[in-house]
Amino acid sequence: MTRQWKGVALASPLLIVLLLIFLTPVLIMLPTSFHHYVPGQGAIDGWTLDNYTRILTDGYYREILGRTLLMGAVVTGLTFLLGYPLALFMARTTPFWRATATLLVIFPLFLNLVVRSFGWITILANRGIVNNLLIDLGIVDAPVKLLFNLTGLVIGLTHIYLPFMVLMLLSAIQNIPREVEQAAETLAAGRIRIFFTITLPLSAPGILAGSILVFVLSISALVTPRLLGGPTYKVMSTLIYDEFMLKLDWPSGTSFAFVLTLITLMIIWGAGRLARRWSGGTV
Repeated sequence: MTRQWKGVALASPLLIVLLLIFLTPVLIMLPTSFHHYVPGQGAIDGWTLDNYTRILTDGYYREILGRTLLMGAVVTGLTFLLGYPLALFMARTTPFWRATATLLVIFPLFLNLVVRSFGWITILANRGIVNNLLIDLGIVDAPVKLLFNLTGLVIGLTHIYLPFMVLMLLSAIQNIPREVEQAAETLAAGRIRIFFTITLPLSAPGILAGSILVFVLSISALVTPRLLGGPTYKVMSTLIYDEFMLKLDWPSGTSFAFVLTLITLMIIWGAGRLARRWSGGTV
């Protein structure tokens, strides 16, 4: 008990600072989300739950919320499908190629997010590289719409958050003892069976951590959805931005932000429970 209390005492100053920095602004904004908003006057006195119930009862807001969650799920799935083979190669190759592959994976992170997003606009535009190539090859007669829709957002966000997934998976795969796989080989197990019965299950913590990270970052991203989605194709982050900066409707913007935060916390909580079940061997 003495050791535990010493640990709490040592961590207390840092916890207090974190609470002041992160929790205080949240608590300050929370009452705002329960106020009425009147155009030209702003938030007025009086309490209401309409700002929260509207996102569940209004079809427009439900569509945006569903679109955001779908976008996060698709981006997470694609980064896993693309990132796992790459992470497996990096974990099993020689140190030279591992270092080279790691540098190539993290290199896009050195570029500004706005620059990368504008790069995808150049590639995916109606007269961009992809559409010009498709037209020149005779595959399509007219440009395919790849911007200002879910397709453009998924492509851009997958490219941006793929390094995070790869790095999380790489760490998990490297922690898998090679002796376990070698023992399976001596028992005449094939590579495919070894992968699905040993490598993939033992890398589950990295899959879970990478999926949580990518999903949370995707549904809360603002710059890329704003540039690749345009002003009309909205997700939760751009909706919240417009409520604050364009409409000056702080009560609605705050309530939408809290709803998105609550969804994120529920996902993290559910993933934590799943991770504990995994570690306990019940899954």
